[in-house]
Amino acid sequence: MIEIDVHGFTQSEAKTRIMQILNSADKNIYMIRIIHGYHHGTALRNMIRKNFKKHPRLKRTEFGLNQGGTELIYWED
Repeated sequence: MIEIDVHGFTQSEAKTRIMQILNSADKNIYMIRIIHGYHHGTALRNMIRKNFKKHPRLKRTEFGLNQGGTELIYWED
């Protein structure tokens, strides 16, 4: 699992960073946990959940109990 924190990133910066990780992650990685926060607005959370919902390398997104994070689950090979 990889965990990244995008607090303080713009939507564009966060999307670029997440795409870099998605495209370069090792096959042993099954999940990317993105910490985006939610106390100062939901723009990052909404962008991540919208833009990565149908990414071809992902099986699903999980929202969990903590509103400040989103988990991207890879397709199993």
